[in-house]
Amino acid sequence: MDLGGRLHGRVALVTGAARGMGLEIARRLAAEGATVWLGGRNRAPLEKVVGTIDGDARALAFDIDDEAACIAALAEIEKTTSLDIMVNNAGARDRRAFAEIERADMERLIRTNLVAPFDLARRAVPLMRARGYGRIVNVTSIASEIARGDASYTASKAGLDGVTRSLAAELGPDGITVNAVAPGFVLTEANAEWFEGSSDIADHLARRTSLGRWAKPEEIAGAVAFLVSEDGSYVTGHTLIVDGGYVTHF
Repeated sequence: MDLGGRLHGRVALVTGAARGMGLEIARRLAAEGATVWLGGRNRAPLEKVVGTIDGDARALAFDIDDEAACIAALAEIEKTTSLDIMVNNAGARDRRAFAEIERADMERLIRTNLVAPFDLARRAVPLMRARGYGRIVNVTSIASEIARGDASYTASKAGLDGVTRSLAAELGPDGITVNAVAPGFVLTEANAEWFEGSSDIADHLARRTSLGRWAKPEEIAGAVAFLVSEDGSYVTGHTLIVDGGYVTHF
């Protein structure tokens, strides 16, 4: 897919890129000309999908919850390329009821969904300053805007929206933009069983969204590609909701 080389010469890191939205984001950025590092916990699935990407894609296996592994991953990028774009896509979810979630469960989810993206951004910024170009995109959720329980996940994504705004204010003088993309219901591998097992969700989306359907992962990737390109150069501190009108639909 030739998209005109909008990101030619840029280097990106996308976490959680072995499948789903992360993979489609990586695929889109590579198609637009970027060198893309695919982050994930396990090397084998990363190496498998790297070969399916049309462009310069590289596997980078590390656990975002492991500080030493994050340090080593950023050092590997700096040693061989540099970094212009950071997409914090990796995350976790705990769908249990409030009464079933222990303190340790909450702490673990906040560490993955909030502390790790904050720390990765902190380590990426010096590389971006050196390049004179920086784009950070945090993948949050419409759960930061609306809620139906799911307290720990909702809290973590709302917190990440707050970090997005704060970093945008602080890093603006360096020419680094910081934004978030908040997906709605996206038909990824993780949601496939949910999608295929019942028509209830499809019926719900038909009623509750303007577009009446799930999002495809590549539709989230397009929003990210806009924000990390020159086309999004005057957008910062913003959460772009990509939900087919779910939040605004009455």
